[in-house]
Amino acid sequence: MGRAVEVAGAVALDPEAAAALWRDVRRWSGFVEGLQRIEEEGRDWPRPGARVVWASGTGGRGRVTEKVESSTPTSFATRVHEERLIGTQAIAFTPADDGGCAAHLSLEYELAGAAPLKGLTDLLFIRRALRDSLTRTLRRFAVEAQEDAGLR
Repeated sequence: MGRAVEVAGAVALDPEAAAALWRDVRRWSGFVEGLQRIEEEGRDWPRPGARVVWASGTGGRGRVTEKVESSTPTSFATRVHEERLIGTQAIAFTPADDGGCAAHLSLEYELAGAAPLKGLTDLLFIRRALRDSLTRTLRRFAVEAQEDAGLR
């Protein structure tokens, strides 16, 4: 892919429970940055090959399609297509000593289109915005996990 952003954080669920929460499309509105509504959900979600289409709010990412590339008890990856980029988003959950887990969220991507200075724009603006977005998503996910764990 060439371009990538990664973030990590602590989650108050064991790895399998955290991965199950992450795959639950009905819960995405509580943590996915920019998600306004789910437009389509494949019958086989979250099996590999299934897809979900969601829309962001005004000024957001527009219409986003995610197609499952892999799904294990402790990890999940989707191929992401949107107007401005395509890529693979992956999350993996590993056990932590406190009974929770560590979450590692990454996005490998390419910018769509042939805009001039696309590499410089990515380096100066887009990569930081994507990292900030993933960070906010993971923070909100951690809050959802705390609620599931009965800690809030």
